[in-house]
Amino acid sequence: MCESARVPTDPLRAVRRQALSVSVATGLYGISFGALSVAAGLDLPQTMALSLLMFSGGSQFAFIGVVGAGGAAGAAIASAALLGARNGLYGAQLTPLLDLPRRLRPAAAHLTIDESTAVATAQPTRSAARAGFWWTGAGVFVLWNAFTLLGALAGDRLGDPRAYGLDAAAAAAFLALVWPRLAGRVAQGVAAAAVVVALVTTPVLPAGVPVLLAALVAVGVGVLAPEAAQREDAA
Repeated sequence: MCESARVPTDPLRAVRRQALSVSVATGLYGISFGALSVAAGLDLPQTMALSLLMFSGGSQFAFIGVVGAGGAAGAAIASAALLGARNGLYGAQLTPLLDLPRRLRPAAAHLTIDESTAVATAQPTRSAARAGFWWTGAGVFVLWNAFTLLGALAGDRLGDPRAYGLDAAAAAAFLALVWPRLAGRVAQGVAAAAVVVALVTTPVLPAGVPVLLAALVAVGVGVLAPEAAQREDAA
């Protein structure tokens, strides 16, 4: 009896492929940040310092948005800090999931972003979650900074970076990670409510506040209906 041999799928290899695809999609959007940062009046060292040290795309765009509009440095820092506060929520979720040694936690804190959190929390085991976190965080860090440099050097010669659809590519990659987790009614309700809150509050509140309010929707569900949320997670 002849049967074709089946090669077992390596789960860590699958995680690395997922991390690479997310890193490329997100990193490419760094071109947009580099070009817009220079257009807002920052020089090359300042632009690269934001990407290397702040390393939070939403916060970086909030910062240069305020600077480009002529706002004060304090307002730019406050906007970036408000939007970056969500990373603290990610840390609270990732700490028990990854259970990293203390010596690795400073590096992990710097790589705790939307994408590394999404890939890590989508994995079924701790080893896969760790691999997803490190590969995604490091991949995005390297590519984001490389393409930030490219965008800053090219500057106006690129035209409007949004014309290339790079903003949509990063959002699509993140949505692809989140979508499988929206199978239950509770998750769908939380997502829908968060979207409504963000859309309603974005025109009237400072950058960063709508994101935090949208995140509080999930926190509220966890506090008010923990049994329903736990049953759906188990399912």
